[in-house]
Amino acid sequence: MDGTRYTGPIREAQVFPHGLVAAGFAEDDRLAQVLDRYPAALIDINLYDYQDDGGHTLRTGARGALNGADLLKAIQQGRLWVNLRDVQDGWPELWAAAMDEFSAIQSALPGLKAVRNAGQLILSSPKSGAPYHFDNAGVVLFHMRGRKRVFVYPGDETHLPERSMEQVIALQTTEEIPYRPDFEADATVIDLEPGQALTWPLYAPHRVRNLDQFCVSLSMDFQTWGSRFRNGALFTNAVLRERGGRPRPTDRMARPELAARWAASLALKKAGVMKSRIHDLTRDFEPDAEGADGVRAL
Repeated sequence: MDGTRYTGPIREAQVFPHGLVAAGFAEDDRLAQVLDRYPAALIDINLYDYQDDGGHTLRTGARGALNGADLLKAIQQGRLWVNLRDVQDGWPELWAAAMDEFSAIQSALPGLKAVRNAGQLILSSPKSGAPYHFDNAGVVLFHMRGRKRVFVYPGDETHLPERSMEQVIALQTTEEIPYRPDFEADATVIDLEPGQALTWPLYAPHRVRNLDQFCVSLSMDFQTWGSRFRNGALFTNAVLRERGGRPRPTDRMARPELAARWAASLALKKAGVMKSRIHDLTRDFEPDAEGADGVRAL
């Protein structure tokens, strides 16, 4: 992808086939069963309100007391974006199948070697989407149901300021980053169908819009030693900047310097020199299939 300043084995958005749909992981009965037993502490229930300029506000909900089938109905009829975190623990059967698919994709991308994988199952309403943001890991998005449109943007300083990256990785803010409507001229747009998996360059900003259908996707994050080193360097730079320093951008650092700053970040985190500013969000609604947007106010 033109403008991506972080070197890596994935240079542009690419689509691969996968077999998770044929295995039945996105069917209503199985999803309802999973929702019945999934730990409530690992379920994030969000509702985004979008402005005409591309900005947004986030509302966060509580799991509530609905059974799995009714919670699924609320998602299918509402305007919700629901993440089931830590799929590797919460749904081991799906995770094992997804890791087999990931192995095939990794083999097709010379130079890619993941050292850590984690995932979240995303259940999202027909008219919902995810705002402009970046992930501090590589991502493979295994799409299993519905249709969604993914917009992937260049990872240059204009679309992805390193100061913003530092703040996200140091937990001073959430993963959303500054967005301007004129960014759309630079987007690569991919319409995903069930049975397709999408990956994109490390850190590339992106946003997602469902195409008027209930969607099910597994978002698999993966870390390489390169991404771990850079994340550590970004954390160390955030600490230095907070103390009045002017650290060099990480894209100007060779691997030994990145590794040194990663090592420094481990010590800085252990010492607790930079406290998280991300606090528990106020939960002001619960899912409700009969309510507007699939929710009811608390």
